[in-house]
Amino acid sequence: MTDSQASTSTSAAPLGTNPVAAAPAGARTAADVVTPEVVAQLTRGVAGSGRTANHTPFTGEKLADLPESTPEDVAGAFERARAAQPAWAATPVRARAAVLLRFHDLVLSRQAEVLDLIQLETGKARLHAHEEVQAVAVAARHYGRRAAAYLKPKRHTGVVPTLTKVTELRQPRGVIGQIAPWNYPFELSVGDALPAFVSGNAVVMKPDTETALTALWARDLLIEAGLPAEVFQVVLGEGPVVGPEVVRHADYVSFTGSTRTGREVAQGAAARLVGVSLELGGKNAMLVLKDADVEKAAAGAVRACFSSAGQLCISIERLYVHESVADDFVARFAARTKAMRLGNSLAYGADMGSLVGERQLETVTRHVAEAVEKGAKLVAGGVARPDIGPLFYEPTILDGVEAPMAVCNEETFGPVVSIYRFTDEDEVVDLANATPYGLNSSVWTKDSRRGHQVAARLRTGTVNINEGYAPAYGSVQSPMGGMKDSGLGRRHGSEGILKYTEAQTVAQQRLMPLAPSFGMDDEKYAAFMSVSLKAMKAFRLR
Repeated sequence: MTDSQASTSTSAAPLGTNPVAAAPAGARTAADVVTPEVVAQLTRGVAGSGRTANHTPFTGEKLADLPESTPEDVAGAFERARAAQPAWAATPVRARAAVLLRFHDLVLSRQAEVLDLIQLETGKARLHAHEEVQAVAVAARHYGRRAAAYLKPKRHTGVVPTLTKVTELRQPRGVIGQIAPWNYPFELSVGDALPAFVSGNAVVMKPDTETALTALWARDLLIEAGLPAEVFQVVLGEGPVVGPEVVRHADYVSFTGSTRTGREVAQGAAARLVGVSLELGGKNAMLVLKDADVEKAAAGAVRACFSSAGQLCISIERLYVHESVADDFVARFAARTKAMRLGNSLAYGADMGSLVGERQLETVTRHVAEAVEKGAKLVAGGVARPDIGPLFYEPTILDGVEAPMAVCNEETFGPVVSIYRFTDEDEVVDLANATPYGLNSSVWTKDSRRGHQVAARLRTGTVNINEGYAPAYGSVQSPMGGMKDSGLGRRHGSEGILKYTEAQTVAQQRLMPLAPSFGMDDEKYAAFMSVSLKAMKAFRLR
């Protein structure tokens, strides 16, 4: 199926209008995409003695019945993965990397399939779903091309140059336990698993049940690209039941989700002396300096705040604007926001889709209502849109937000942003940093040098200059992750693959031992080594 064939019963429409339109002839529905045959294909080999289901946020209807894993099923998945992992690790790294490159091509050629699944499971607009396709393709290409270089043995200077030969090897950890979230079910599932696979590990993944079909589609495609099926296990079920079991059996844990759950995952892993990487929450700030291009900043703010209906860990929720340009910026930003089109069509054209669940809608509604009740001003939005779908909410701009309001400090994780005015650059840097989170930030200025100076003062894992989040996240040769309560570890770049390995040092001593020899007693040996150490410093040996 192609994008030109895509359409559902509701098309994109400007805010404040009735978007409901008659479905054109031949319109594709959820039932057309998620057929019993598709579900049977995707759930092959998934461990689960129980049954569960997932639903689409667009309408609330059930998409599929799925296997539900018990603790025993999780243990069995790890046993199968552990049995298959040694043969996969023994496969030459370039052969493993070739799987990623074939997967890259398959993703791009069959993207319409996964775009449908992402939209149906998350409710996001198709363009925002395509961000996931882009991110996965970039990661597959990067690690497909660079894995051999990242993992190759490295020579180091030994304790005694020429006499001590040292090689650093990278060994796979074994079986990676991955717990993936619902908001980016393609990118944050298989996108994070790719470097684990290419470094020789097996993976047992627990995706969110409500977005499991997307992760299962990715597994199916990786197997088609040449990954041994037993190396990639998927378990499904309630997070509090299945998640701790994944942590209990894994040799390393990769988790993306809330800070609260991330702490629990870290505690469980620490009890077993198992490493973790955690990408957690954010209350990300965008700084519009007085010399910024206001029109570009307003357009960028729409992307930064409302992509995937704000259900993105690195999206902007706090917008600091210099007083001298604030009125102009707010007017332009509000106009663009009010012109956004909400829609649930399986086609391009909508500017924003739905929230994913009742919990998200409740949080958004509560944060906005409390802020307005306590004196904040609604500049745009602030209205649920059940006429489009049960979980739609208009992109919302609040002005006059103050610290006692929940929306000021708590992560909303929805299409809501608060405007704050500032006059002093030092003050705004302090304000942007005054949060327990430290995931992403954005700086807008015409002065590149100034932008980099401000960026270096912000305590976030990524900073984007003259864009919201995409440049830093998409530059996969560079690390991406959070400071403070936003997590541990990094994805992307060398850190994103080496975290899935154990460093092993192999040292070979030649000609003479590191001990008294050639007739030296202990005192003479100590004197000889002291002279040698001074000489190595003089010759600037490391």
